[in-house]
Amino acid sequence: MELSHLGVPVGPLTRIHGGFANRVYRLDTDQGSFAVKELNLLDRRRPYRVEDVFKFERAAFAAGIPMPEPVSASQDTLVHRWVEGETVPEAPVSAEYAFEIGEILARIHALDVEWTHEPTDDPTPRDWPELAQRATATGQPWADELASQVDTFLAIAHFVDTCERPGPVVLTHKDIQPWNLLVRDGRPVVLDWELSGLLDLSGELGSTALSLAKGPGFDDIEPAVFRSVLDGYLAGGGALPPSGPSWFVFMIDGWLGHTRWNIRRCLAGVEARTGPDLAVSHESVRHGICGLPDLFSRLPSLDALLL
Repeated sequence: MELSHLGVPVGPLTRIHGGFANRVYRLDTDQGSFAVKELNLLDRRRPYRVEDVFKFERAAFAAGIPMPEPVSASQDTLVHRWVEGETVPEAPVSAEYAFEIGEILARIHALDVEWTHEPTDDPTPRDWPELAQRATATGQPWADELASQVDTFLAIAHFVDTCERPGPVVLTHKDIQPWNLLVRDGRPVVLDWELSGLLDLSGELGSTALSLAKGPGFDDIEPAVFRSVLDGYLAGGGALPPSGPSWFVFMIDGWLGHTRWNIRRCLAGVEARTGPDLAVSHESVRHGICGLPDLFSRLPSLDALLL
């Protein structure tokens, strides 16, 4: 990584462990503190639009969106000013915090930024039986659980491919989840913009609101927190799309793809040079095998959150 433009280091480049997709380091120099993200280019699930994402980030920062200042971007490295703040636990946030996230989403969607890349519409992979067989043959610790859920994962893939999205399509962050947020002086800070792109509005709102309204599972969803995200979006000038399963299909699709990607990394059996640690991939697989079928089974009851 070429980092000389950040100034003279006053300490070592220090890795911050725990990332789900890339690797992050902190660098302190005579010009300040920086978050340096080494992008995983070995096995990305989709192309990374580095120039377009950086332009989008700069526009959001200039518009006052609470986020780290984007400093530079290259094909394999992103640099932002380091922001101190508290991490957001996997638990329902306060209604006030959720309301502000909704307002932030409305402001992001109102940005006038050109985006030339259309969303990809490839069929959802259906290789779950083969993955389960390979997991069993290689002795993966979660092989039995995966094998028992193959039919469910095939049903989820069918749902993802057939669920109607009502629109509109917006240019947005696409991944406002607790692990991509900080709390600074009680207010949100939005991190990790590299998945930004075009997305059906209902999918963005449903994914964000549900992730902020629940704990580790789906037994303690706070409907008032979910609704606060939507109230904030309306207060920020946004308009809500029609209710229906499309509100949750993006969350399910993203989690399905993330689980499959981590399964493939685990089946390789070696620590990749970039991306998450192998132990993190195993944890993500276990979480997906348990959590995705649970989420899918609750789709009918989740509709009640939209009323």
